[in-house]
Amino acid sequence: MTSSSSTPPVSNFLRTIIDQDLANGTYAQKRWAGKPGPASVQAHGAVDAARIRTRFPPEPNGYLHIGHAKSICLNFGLARDYGGVCHLRFDDTNPEKEEDEYVKAIIETVRWLGFSWETPEEDNLYFASDYFGYMYEFAQALIRSGDAYVDEQNAEQMRATRGTLTEKGTNSPWRDRPAAESLALLEEMRAGKHPDGSLVLRAKIDMGSPNMNMRDPALYRIRHAEHHRTGNAWCIYPMYTWAHPVEDALEGITHSLCTLEFEDQRPFYDWILNKLAELGQLSRPLPHQYEFSRLNLSYVVTSKRKLLELVREGHVAGWDDPRLPTLAGLRRRGYTPAAIRLFCERLGVSKADSRIDYSVLEQALRDTLDPIAERRVAVLDPLKLVITNYPEGQSELCHAPANPHQPEAGTREFPFARELWIERDDFQEVPAKKYFRLFPGNTVRLKYGYIVTCTGCVKDENGRITEVHAEYLPETKSGTPGADAVKVKGTITWVSAAHAVPAEIRLYDRLFSDPHPDAGDKNFLEALNPNSYHAVQGWLEPGTQADPEASWQFERLGYFVADLIDSTRDKPVVNRTVTLKDAWI
Repeated sequence: MTSSSSTPPVSNFLRTIIDQDLANGTYAQKRWAGKPGPASVQAHGAVDAARIRTRFPPEPNGYLHIGHAKSICLNFGLARDYGGVCHLRFDDTNPEKEEDEYVKAIIETVRWLGFSWETPEEDNLYFASDYFGYMYEFAQALIRSGDAYVDEQNAEQMRATRGTLTEKGTNSPWRDRPAAESLALLEEMRAGKHPDGSLVLRAKIDMGSPNMNMRDPALYRIRHAEHHRTGNAWCIYPMYTWAHPVEDALEGITHSLCTLEFEDQRPFYDWILNKLAELGQLSRPLPHQYEFSRLNLSYVVTSKRKLLELVREGHVAGWDDPRLPTLAGLRRRGYTPAAIRLFCERLGVSKADSRIDYSVLEQALRDTLDPIAERRVAVLDPLKLVITNYPEGQSELCHAPANPHQPEAGTREFPFARELWIERDDFQEVPAKKYFRLFPGNTVRLKYGYIVTCTGCVKDENGRITEVHAEYLPETKSGTPGADAVKVKGTITWVSAAHAVPAEIRLYDRLFSDPHPDAGDKNFLEALNPNSYHAVQGWLEPGTQADPEASWQFERLGYFVADLIDSTRDKPVVNRTVTLKDAWI
């Protein structure tokens, strides 16, 4: 399997749209002043050298999750493929939920995925809060043109007069107030003279529209809350549906890509941009919004509210808990940027909602890691194996490929000795049917070592097996002429007890046992998987250096990674990333 960077672009309807726009010269004369701004700023710019401009616009109210990865790969990928630019813009218009911690985490995550918003000429990192002044001026322009008004209805009254899907709404009694009065009230709102919820600036569109989003939607609300960047400079904040198109236009975005839940908002998006262009505030050509299906993944929740609940109530160890679908959690679990990009490429882009099984994500990871991961042996549930006819105090080196897919990577070596650690389930005193590993009288291959015959076991006073005994056949060492002299059906892995590296090994599994944990009216907390995590003390092949984010395939067990936070060479902490095969089939 090739890496995602060399995979040909997957055709989708958005590429068709961009191809048509480029062929028609839709944005060929769009000007760009090298920075965001209204028409008065962009008029002084040259024709934009970027053939297209896209943006990834997260709200800094939580950590990014796997659903965001689809949008990141789509927006940055299209800009890359078409000789364009993708902006990273923080939609920080909700001061009560946004924090600098999230801003820093998002920046780090997008970089980790392999994308950049920087060009030799531009650093396209922006914040919606940078545009609060422009948005306020635009709101004043809409009031002057008769396209907006200050409403004194409270939220309950506005809901009651909005109408239903089958009934038209009712005009606000303040809908026709003079522009000068609305302008004065807006200034008072801006100055902090009114309490939260007492006044709202609304667009004046059509209370009888069949699209309820066009029934005089709110533009500004009063929020006496400190903003993470602007402090207390503002106490009115733009609604997202008002801010979103304005931000796109100020930044010269050509193709504004959103998930399907914003499809009904597109008429309002277009209304705002066209009104502001008519008023001379924005330059044409204007951005256009296109919608695609969001990523719905089984066995996870991606609602930021629910993820925050999991974190705050201690169901997980933080936003980067390896069981979470956050990109920080997936990184700590051992997922690579290439695997996530490959997963997103395989999904493609469409307008049809569907739910993707979690196994598709896991398989993208296996396909990415298998060609590149160095092999090691580890024992997670150790049981002592004593080779009774091997000389005490003696050891010898065995050899194995570092990676069977990369002969040029060479071999690794590790000692064989009298006492070894094996997996406990590699021995059964009374074997099950078709069990070919160790049991009294049976002969197996110790991988990369010798063939041994089991002679019995030792138990403690409670009947628990503490040791397995075996005798080795000296002429059967792997890599020697006698290696194939004895045919066996079973092969097991092992590490030398005297030389192995002790490690804490964290075994992670899916956080939820229900494939649709928050569907309908389900309480997602009731679907938590009690077996999603447990830690064991295991043993690693000698020479394994567990620097943070070092990763391996542990033979027969799966893919593992040294924990990003807790692992050191002296005290390895290793996380299971994914098993070799899907265990949930």
